[in-house]
Amino acid sequence: MATIGFIGLGNMGFPMSRNLLRGGHRVIGYDIAPSARERFANAGGEVRNSVADVVREAEVLCTSLPGPAEVEQVYLGSGGIAEHGHEGQLAIELSTIGPTLGRKVAAALAERGIGFIGAPVSGGVEGAEVATLTVMAGGRTADFERAKPFFDLIGKNIFHVDEDPGSGYIVKLINNFFIGFYTEAVAEAMTLADLVGFDKAKLFPILNVSYGRSGIYQRNYELFIAKDRYDPGFALGLLLKDLTLAKAMADEHRARLPIFEQLLEVYHQAAEASFAPKDMAAQYLFIKGLQSGSTS
Repeated sequence: MATIGFIGLGNMGFPMSRNLLRGGHRVIGYDIAPSARERFANAGGEVRNSVADVVREAEVLCTSLPGPAEVEQVYLGSGGIAEHGHEGQLAIELSTIGPTLGRKVAAALAERGIGFIGAPVSGGVEGAEVATLTVMAGGRTADFERAKPFFDLIGKNIFHVDEDPGSGYIVKLINNFFIGFYTEAVAEAMTLADLVGFDKAKLFPILNVSYGRSGIYQRNYELFIAKDRYDPGFALGLLLKDLTLAKAMADEHRARLPIFEQLLEVYHQAAEASFAPKDMAAQYLFIKGLQSGSTS
């Protein structure tokens, strides 16, 4: 049994922290949202009042945060992990950020004798709930081996990508690069089916066993489009954030990605049309709305 500190108890962090609790560990946690802290306490977690309080007490620290700004603040800001952490701790960073920030955090923690694994996950809230996430871990082998028993409690497919603490983030951004294309393809294909008057429910079982199949098609159609419900499992705004990070990585290497440039602009338009808080499958609603001139 370990004392694990979990910072960020939102849509992804809560089910992951709960699975660590179910694995027999003592989990102490913090989130800026009172409702998230209450839910965590109701699941058997021990709530603390700040990041610093969690850091002082935990042997292993896990973070699941919305994006780079929050990660930088929690790790490197006032009251954060670098300031209050101590030698011998291990930090497991589960958010989606860029590789450069991952390396920066790892270097700062190394100065204090704190191990670091940059381990973004894939599989969405659905995978987090049932502990089938894919974990893409970058960092020293010794740190990965120490983190592996915890990864086994939250995921099914565990990869040690490289000793580079930024390597997992590279894989995750390329993964979400695909997701951006697939989600837009589903949105446009389903809209085309609507326009030609073909039943999407009849189309799905055929395409789902054909070369047109994809995990995103199955997810977006079955869980959201078919139900006409778009409460976020993975919000469109978060997908846009990840695609923007992928664009920054591409720009750093002077990549020429002409279709991706256009795709990113379409997602910006969808976000500006109020779809950012909805699940990414709601891109279908945005594209459908373009046909009639209504995108809200």
